[in-house]
Amino acid sequence: MTRRRVVITGLGVITNIGQEVDLFWNNLLAGKCGLSALEGFDTEAYPVKIGGQVKDFDPDKYIDPRESKRIDRFAQFALAAAVNAVADSGIDFGKEDPERCGCIIGSGIGGLGEIEREHVKLLEKGPRRVSPFCVPKLMANAANANVGIRFGLKGANYAVLTACAAATHAVGDALRQIQYGYEDVIITGGAEAAVTNLGLASFCALKALSTRNDEPLLASRPFDAERNGFVLAEGAGIVVLEEYEHAKKRGANIYAEVVGFGMSCDAYHITAPCEDGNGAARCIKGAIRDSGLNPEQIDYINAHGTSTELNDKAETMAVKAALGEANARKVSLSSIKSHVGHSLGASGGIELVATALTVKNGIIPPTINLVNPDPQCDLDYTPLVAKNREVKFALSNSFGFGGHNASIAIGKI
Repeated sequence: MTRRRVVITGLGVITNIGQEVDLFWNNLLAGKCGLSALEGFDTEAYPVKIGGQVKDFDPDKYIDPRESKRIDRFAQFALAAAVNAVADSGIDFGKEDPERCGCIIGSGIGGLGEIEREHVKLLEKGPRRVSPFCVPKLMANAANANVGIRFGLKGANYAVLTACAAATHAVGDALRQIQYGYEDVIITGGAEAAVTNLGLASFCALKALSTRNDEPLLASRPFDAERNGFVLAEGAGIVVLEEYEHAKKRGANIYAEVVGFGMSCDAYHITAPCEDGNGAARCIKGAIRDSGLNPEQIDYINAHGTSTELNDKAETMAVKAALGEANARKVSLSSIKSHVGHSLGASGGIELVATALTVKNGIIPPTINLVNPDPQCDLDYTPLVAKNREVKFALSNSFGFGGHNASIAIGKI
């Protein structure tokens, strides 16, 4: 069966360095960092007191105020980013066949804030005081469900829950739905809002987070020898995927073409990656093979780059294994988690937006805070300063707990 071409026609983000795509992109190129001391809850007892919160977010700009109260923060982020992405795409769903339009959104956790709030209410005031909106707020499919309702999308609509690979898996699923003719347009990406009491405590217990509390702007430092963990963040990254001829017919602005998708499982450990990066390498190879490209054609990789000791070394080894040593040394890489932290299931969506803009504009965003490179991380991670480079083909990598790996390949059009 001939696969249809799929393109990106709309972008939307909600992040700690910008809630509009232009601001987000300009801040990336300028090396801005959105990490800071946590606000909104008492961190006195926590060993980690920093994070990547989205401050000054007003859901009422995007959602009817009566409805926004019935939607958890992670789904609010998804809706807001989707509204922006749809506006950016210029698509009018009122003129589309709703059964040919869908929504697939990933999240690592879902409505964690709602779970916490209602659990406290249960313990303090009893079961009769638990909100009737608790379930529709906490369920991990609330983001895609609410986006589908907002735009009247009656095609494929479901959530993907593969930890930090969730958004990239969601985009890969959306790609297949359009390639094989099931849908014409899909809103996809990821959303997360796990910077909460329990979210922070849980990752502290895993000893996965940076404890650089006095220097939040320097805490996320992928591939640097002094990295000591990731910085927990929140946000959303949403794109509009569309069949190429459909987009062309309506005169849509096209950012890039989605040309391939790869996925794999480490089947190794519930939280740690394979030390040799084998699972991630198979995933990257799969994306390249699916796109019909050769390894030497990859110009840029938006790395998962979490700023943890194990992940950064494993990803470096994976890139070398997948592309070959010589090709790996010619590729530009960068990790935007140095700017925004790690938003778990949302990260792949946010990073795909950055990758699409890299392909469109020919500018590689930098990995900030990469001052003292780890000798075992010896590729070109675009340290400190953005650089101009024509990017014909790029990859965006996402690797999650459970050994879940996903990689999207996109190309210039």
